[in-house]
Amino acid sequence: MNRRGQPLLAFAAAVASAVCAVACTSVESSASPDAPERVLVVVSSHDTKGAGQVAGFWFPELTHPVEVYDKAGFEVDIASPQGGLAPFDGFDLQDPVNQWFWTNPEYRNKLGNTLKLSEVDPSRYDAVQLTGGHGPMWDFTQNTDLNDIVRGIYEDGGVVSAVCHGPAGLLDISLSNGESLIAGRHLTGFTNEEEVSRGYDQLVPFELETALKDRGAVFESAPAFQNRVVTDGRLVTGQNPASAHDFGQAVVAAVDAGSSS
Repeated sequence: MNRRGQPLLAFAAAVASAVCAVACTSVESSASPDAPERVLVVVSSHDTKGAGQVAGFWFPELTHPVEVYDKAGFEVDIASPQGGLAPFDGFDLQDPVNQWFWTNPEYRNKLGNTLKLSEVDPSRYDAVQLTGGHGPMWDFTQNTDLNDIVRGIYEDGGVVSAVCHGPAGLLDISLSNGESLIAGRHLTGFTNEEEVSRGYDQLVPFELETALKDRGAVFESAPAFQNRVVTDGRLVTGQNPASAHDFGQAVVAAVDAGSSS
């Protein structure tokens, strides 16, 4: 190569280096860690708890936490064991939060087209919420797809949460080391007293409070139908529908604590 060609090559190399530096900076910026936190909200697909009585999930236990997540800037996906439109009870548009959710096209569409649990990638989520209602007493228990999702999110440093009857989905969770997720952990859920007071103890397949205690959980509760939220590290639980809003706030706090640690 002659000497006159050398400056041209040097100039071309310098331009290529500058272009690469700009492109690499752009790629790094687009992959910044500023993406919003993402919560997977799981609802039941089980539709009945007795002749003519709807099971599924309890509507305010979906809408009230989701409103909190929305205000916190979290992305929300909704999933169920069977996918598609999930059955629900407690639908009351006099509740302004229910009305907010129902008139929001994005969330209403997500509820009408819930993700199927077997198709969910847990690595995409910072937290999972197991929503209450009586349906979880049937299809959250012994559900290997749900177990894998909850375990995956927890072992990846995420938050596991459940409200009302949602903790039924925690009964069978074993971590990779073989230990129970809930043994020795402080939590709450729908109480035996609350179940009996509504006559639902004759309909459900087991008593949730008793089952949680049998698995070694340290069960805490407020008086019947009063607000109670328990946070034990990255495990957040709420007792009943009255707890739904504060439960959502506790989930946000736990996710934020994990993000800042």
